[in-house]
Amino acid sequence: MIIPHQQLTRETLDALIEEFVTREGTEYGAQDVTLATKVEQVRQQLERGTVVIVFDPAIATTSLIPADQVPAGA
Repeated sequence: MIIPHQQLTRETLDALIEEFVTREGTEYGAQDVTLATKVEQVRQQLERGTVVIVFDPAIATTSLIPADQVPAGA
C-alpha cells in the first residue's frame, strides 16, 4: 500500500527518511554525505514522485522504494 508522503507530519516523515538513509547498506560512494543532505535528497525524490513510501501490512514494515519498482497491488 502506497502512503502519500503529504499525509505524514513533518516529524514523522523526517524520522522515516532518517531511518531509511541510516540503514546498513545505504552507501553514497567514497564521498561523505551529511545526514541532513541525505534526508533532503530523499525528500526531493518524494516530492518529484521518483520515490514512494510503501507500507506492507503483512509484516508491518514501511519502506521507501523507487516508484518504478512498486509491486503490483501496492
